[in-house]
Amino acid sequence: MKMKPLRIALTKGRLEKDTISLFETIGYNCEAVRNKGRKLILPVGDGEFEVVLAKAADVITYVEHGVCDLGVVGKDTILENGSSFYEILDLGFGKCRFALAGPVGCDFYKGYSSRTIASKYPNVARSFFESKGMDVRVIKIEGSVELAPLLGLSDAIVDIVETGSTLKENGLEVIETICDISARLIVNTASLKLRKREIESLVSRIETARGK
Repeated sequence: MKMKPLRIALTKGRLEKDTISLFETIGYNCEAVRNKGRKLILPVGDGEFEVVLAKAADVITYVEHGVCDLGVVGKDTILENGSSFYEILDLGFGKCRFALAGPVGCDFYKGYSSRTIASKYPNVARSFFESKGMDVRVIKIEGSVELAPLLGLSDAIVDIVETGSTLKENGLEVIETICDISARLIVNTASLKLRKREIESLVSRIETARGK
């Protein structure tokens, strides 16, 4: 009996485009994805696998629950949302970094008063300060987190930084880099056992294309 195609969840947006370019580099026909219209589940190649387009956090949910065998998601989402799956490959694109940032010239670590941190990634922020033995108050912000220190809501922010231009334009600067981020290939734990050969073949083709 023919097995169903491998199903891969892709984070919509830039990671989706970079992943599709990678798939094309290793020889897969991705025309259906490039001309997707409003479709969210699309065939790739000659039926070897199919792509599901989703928001970043949902990619993890689909992989964890086994409705998708694999996923492409940023390390930022993995750090914030947990990891009941295997993270098997750093894809090398979507590079940026988590950073602690605050008003230019402020000495964030001076003194012993309690600090308030604003972030879209409260779990990452808490984990970072716990590693330093610091007790901080973390406020979750959904929109432009740079506003929080400007309005006096927080002393600093924990956020993703790419070029730093948004920080600079708003009178903020990086205080400390927390960790580097890039796109990762994740795999459902059961799928890695049941479809090991297919998954290892795909990973091998990706590594070869990237010169590893």
